[in-house]
Amino acid sequence: MEGKDWMELAGQKNQLAKVMEGNRYGERFGLRLTEEEAKLLMQERARCLKEQHRVEFGESILPKLMQAFCDSDYIRGEDYAEVLGRLQEIFYLFKNESMDLLTDDELLAFMREQYDETCFGELDYLEGTCLPLFADAVRAGYRGYQQTGGKGEFEQFDIVQRWDKDLYLQALANQMD
Repeated sequence: MEGKDWMELAGQKNQLAKVMEGNRYGERFGLRLTEEEAKLLMQERARCLKEQHRVEFGESILPKLMQAFCDSDYIRGEDYAEVLGRLQEIFYLFKNESMDLLTDDELLAFMREQYDETCFGELDYLEGTCLPLFADAVRAGYRGYQQTGGKGEFEQFDIVQRWDKDLYLQALANQMD
Protein backbone atom coordinates (compact mmCIF):
# COMPACT_ATOMS: atom_id res chain seq x y z
CA MET A 1 0.00 0.00 0.00
CA GLU A 2 2.79 2.42 0.89
CA GLY A 3 4.47 1.71 -2.45
CA LYS A 4 1.32 2.61 -4.30
CA ASP A 5 0.98 5.90 -2.42
CA TRP A 6 4.64 6.72 -3.12
CA MET A 7 4.22 5.94 -6.82
CA GLU A 8 1.07 8.04 -7.05
CA LEU A 9 2.76 10.95 -5.27
CA ALA A 10 5.77 10.72 -7.58
CA GLY A 11 3.45 10.72 -10.61
CA GLN A 12 1.62 13.79 -9.32
CA LYS A 13 4.89 15.64 -8.71
CA ASN A 14 6.04 14.75 -12.22
CA GLN A 15 2.75 16.01 -13.70
CA LEU A 16 3.00 19.23 -11.68
CA ALA A 17 6.55 19.76 -12.94
CA LYS A 18 5.39 19.26 -16.55
CA VAL A 19 2.55 21.75 -16.12
CA MET A 20 4.84 24.32 -14.51
CA GLU A 21 7.33 23.76 -17.34
CA GLY A 22 4.46 24.52 -19.72
CA ASN A 23 4.50 28.09 -18.41
CA ARG A 24 7.47 28.82 -20.67
CA TYR A 25 5.10 28.88 -23.66
CA GLY A 26 2.65 31.32 -22.15
CA GLU A 27 5.08 33.68 -20.46
CA ARG A 28 5.87 35.35 -23.78
CA PHE A 29 2.17 36.29 -23.97
CA GLY A 30 1.78 37.34 -20.34
CA LEU A 31 0.24 34.04 -19.26
CA ARG A 32 1.52 32.14 -16.26
CA LEU A 33 -0.01 29.59 -13.92
CA THR A 34 0.86 29.67 -10.26
CA GLU A 35 1.70 26.39 -8.58
CA GLU A 36 -1.65 26.54 -6.78
CA GLU A 37 -3.53 27.03 -10.08
CA ALA A 38 -1.59 24.14 -11.62
CA LYS A 39 -2.55 21.90 -8.70
CA LEU A 40 -6.19 22.89 -9.05
CA LEU A 41 -6.07 22.12 -12.78
CA MET A 42 -4.58 18.71 -12.01
CA GLN A 43 -7.43 18.05 -9.58
CA GLU A 44 -9.86 19.18 -12.28
CA ARG A 45 -8.15 16.78 -14.69
CA ALA A 46 -8.76 13.88 -12.30
CA ARG A 47 -12.42 14.90 -11.94
CA CYS A 48 -12.89 15.22 -15.72
CA LEU A 49 -11.27 11.86 -16.40
CA LYS A 50 -13.50 10.20 -13.83
CA GLU A 51 -16.62 11.97 -15.13
CA GLN A 52 -15.84 10.97 -18.73
CA HIS A 53 -14.86 7.43 -17.70
CA ARG A 54 -11.41 7.91 -19.19
CA VAL A 55 -7.96 6.76 -18.20
CA GLU A 56 -4.94 8.76 -19.26
CA PHE A 57 -1.53 7.14 -19.28
CA GLY A 58 1.57 9.26 -19.31
CA GLU A 59 1.52 13.01 -19.60
CA SER A 60 -1.59 15.08 -19.03
CA ILE A 61 -3.08 16.98 -21.96
CA LEU A 62 -2.66 20.23 -20.01
CA PRO A 63 0.88 21.10 -21.25
CA LYS A 64 -0.28 20.58 -24.85
CA LEU A 65 -3.32 22.77 -24.21
CA MET A 66 -1.06 25.45 -22.76
CA GLN A 67 1.17 25.34 -25.82
CA ALA A 68 -1.71 25.25 -28.30
CA PHE A 69 -3.67 28.16 -26.82
CA CYS A 70 -1.08 30.44 -25.21
CA ASP A 71 -0.92 32.88 -28.12
CA SER A 72 -4.68 33.26 -28.55
CA ASP A 73 -5.90 36.85 -28.53
CA TYR A 74 -8.90 35.70 -26.49
CA ILE A 75 -7.05 34.57 -23.36
CA ARG A 76 -5.94 37.06 -20.73
CA GLY A 77 -3.70 36.48 -17.75
CA GLU A 78 -6.49 36.91 -15.23
CA ASP A 79 -8.64 34.16 -16.77
CA TYR A 80 -5.88 31.85 -18.03
CA ALA A 81 -6.36 29.11 -15.41
CA GLU A 82 -10.15 29.18 -15.78
CA VAL A 83 -9.96 28.96 -19.58
CA LEU A 84 -7.47 26.10 -19.41
CA GLY A 85 -9.78 24.26 -17.01
CA ARG A 86 -12.71 24.58 -19.42
CA LEU A 87 -10.57 23.64 -22.43
CA GLN A 88 -9.33 20.57 -20.60
CA GLU A 89 -12.90 19.55 -19.75
CA ILE A 90 -14.06 20.14 -23.34
CA PHE A 91 -11.08 18.19 -24.69
CA TYR A 92 -11.90 15.06 -22.67
CA LEU A 93 -15.60 15.32 -23.48
CA PHE A 94 -14.92 15.44 -27.22
CA LYS A 95 -12.32 12.70 -27.12
CA ASN A 96 -15.29 10.58 -26.03
CA GLU A 97 -17.78 12.21 -28.41
CA SER A 98 -15.47 11.50 -31.35
CA MET A 99 -15.10 7.90 -30.15
CA ASP A 100 -11.32 8.45 -29.87
CA LEU A 101 -11.07 8.51 -33.67
CA LEU A 102 -9.24 11.85 -33.50
CA THR A 103 -5.67 12.01 -32.25
CA ASP A 104 -4.97 14.47 -29.45
CA ASP A 105 -3.18 16.74 -31.92
CA GLU A 106 -6.05 16.66 -34.44
CA LEU A 107 -8.59 17.55 -31.77
CA LEU A 108 -6.35 20.29 -30.35
CA ALA A 109 -5.79 21.79 -33.81
CA PHE A 110 -9.53 21.81 -34.50
CA MET A 111 -10.34 23.26 -31.07
CA ARG A 112 -7.76 26.04 -31.37
CA GLU A 113 -8.77 27.05 -34.87
CA GLN A 114 -12.45 27.17 -33.92
CA TYR A 115 -11.77 28.96 -30.63
CA ASP A 116 -10.07 31.82 -32.46
CA GLU A 117 -11.68 31.95 -35.89
CA THR A 118 -15.28 30.83 -35.36
CA CYS A 119 -16.02 31.18 -31.65
CA PHE A 120 -13.96 34.33 -31.03
CA GLY A 121 -12.98 33.00 -27.61
CA GLU A 122 -16.49 31.86 -26.62
CA LEU A 123 -16.08 28.47 -24.93
CA ASP A 124 -19.81 27.73 -24.81
CA TYR A 125 -20.04 28.10 -28.59
CA LEU A 126 -17.00 25.85 -29.05
CA GLU A 127 -18.50 23.19 -26.81
CA GLY A 128 -22.11 23.57 -27.91
CA THR A 129 -21.83 24.07 -31.67
CA CYS A 130 -18.48 23.60 -33.39
CA LEU A 131 -17.32 20.45 -31.66
CA PRO A 132 -20.69 18.61 -31.72
CA LEU A 133 -21.00 19.16 -35.49
CA PHE A 134 -17.47 17.91 -36.06
CA ALA A 135 -17.85 14.94 -33.69
CA ASP A 136 -21.11 13.95 -35.43
CA ALA A 137 -19.31 13.95 -38.79
CA VAL A 138 -16.40 11.93 -37.39
CA ARG A 139 -18.75 9.35 -35.87
CA ALA A 140 -20.59 9.15 -39.21
CA GLY A 141 -17.38 8.20 -40.98
CA TYR A 142 -15.82 11.49 -42.06
CA ARG A 143 -12.00 11.16 -42.15
CA GLY A 144 -10.90 14.25 -44.11
CA TYR A 145 -9.38 15.69 -40.95
CA GLN A 146 -6.61 13.09 -41.20
CA GLN A 147 -5.12 14.90 -44.20
CA THR A 148 -5.51 18.34 -42.63
CA GLY A 149 -4.50 17.49 -39.09
CA GLY A 150 -7.82 18.93 -37.92
CA LYS A 151 -7.32 22.34 -39.52
CA GLY A 152 -9.75 24.03 -41.89
CA GLU A 153 -12.51 21.51 -41.19
CA PHE A 154 -15.41 23.47 -39.72
CA GLU A 155 -16.49 25.12 -42.98
CA GLN A 156 -17.66 21.74 -44.20
CA PHE A 157 -19.98 21.27 -41.23
CA ASP A 158 -21.11 24.82 -40.49
CA ILE A 159 -24.64 24.68 -41.86
CA VAL A 160 -25.17 28.41 -41.27
CA GLN A 161 -22.12 29.32 -43.31
CA ARG A 162 -23.09 26.85 -46.06
CA TRP A 163 -26.64 28.23 -46.06
CA ASP A 164 -25.30 31.79 -46.39
CA LYS A 165 -23.00 30.70 -49.21
CA ASP A 166 -25.88 28.96 -51.01
CA LEU A 167 -28.06 32.06 -50.64
CA TYR A 168 -25.25 34.22 -51.97
CA LEU A 169 -24.75 31.97 -54.99
CA GLN A 170 -28.49 31.90 -55.61
CA ALA A 171 -28.71 35.71 -55.41
CA LEU A 172 -25.74 36.01 -57.74
CA ALA A 173 -27.40 33.67 -60.24
CA ASN A 174 -30.63 35.67 -60.03
CA GLN A 175 -28.72 38.89 -60.77
CA MET A 176 -27.27 37.33 -63.89
CA ASP A 177 -30.72 36.32 -65.20
